[in-house]
Amino acid sequence: MILIVDSGATKADWICIDKNSNILFSTQTLGLNPHYLSSLIINERIVNNFEIYQNRNKISHLYFYGAGCGVDSSVMRMKKAFEKIFTKADFTIKEDTYAAVYSVVDFNESSIVCILGTGSNCTYFDGNDIEQRITSLGYLLMDQASGNYFGKELLRAYYFNQMPQELSEKFCKEFDLDPNVVKENIYRKDNPPGYLASFAKFLVKNRYDKTIIDILTKGFQIFIENQIFQYSNAKDISIHFVGSIAFYLREELQSTLKSNDLKIGKVIKQPIDGLVSYHKKMNK
Repeated sequence: MILIVDSGATKADWICIDKNSNILFSTQTLGLNPHYLSSLIINERIVNNFEIYQNRNKISHLYFYGAGCGVDSSVMRMKKAFEKIFTKADFTIKEDTYAAVYSVVDFNESSIVCILGTGSNCTYFDGNDIEQRITSLGYLLMDQASGNYFGKELLRAYYFNQMPQELSEKFCKEFDLDPNVVKENIYRKDNPPGYLASFAKFLVKNRYDKTIIDILTKGFQIFIENQIFQYSNAKDISIHFVGSIAFYLREELQSTLKSNDLKIGKVIKQPIDGLVSYHKKMNK
């Protein structure tokens, strides 16, 4: 049995296939980002899923694609957690960029693939190999146009009294914005990016408000300038997007791309289905 996992900071999708590429089960856990979670917490999130745990000794290979897995220390933390659970499996652990690329690209053409979910990232695929120009330093310094970035922008606008009164009242009614609650979640709890990204649904609901439009346009523009324009041929090739921010705010994203003479390609919410198709091909 082969287990394929795509994990962000918020959630992880798991799909198990047999040697004939038949899907045996699919399930979800909370996200498994080794930047913010210890091996112990990662272990707990896995073993608390009954379906995964009862099949743990049947897994021959685990392919894990995860946010935060771009450095050796994070890969080792994931491997340490996996070895205690999947005792008969081999492991392939890669950052989530690979999952995004495998899920949307045509393998005979160059393209740029971006992740806009809880976090954000951008990579170049030349038809064979992946090239990433920017090393992510995480949600505090980077992640422009991601869910956690927009969550921070909303909180700033609210606390700096930059929201129109009606929008501010909506925001306050939908979320607990007590300063102590906000600070507890950002500075003391396990998953600050996921918490910040939880505010992003407010953007989708109020996407036609001028304040929201300005926040979205600014965020997408910064992402384009800092990430996409790293590649000199960006205006000549398709740019694909993976993630809930890109999926639910495609109209606004496409408008900002168009104003920069860039062309949008595929936009999908999550890469797991395309990732399974990729592994089915590799499994033949």
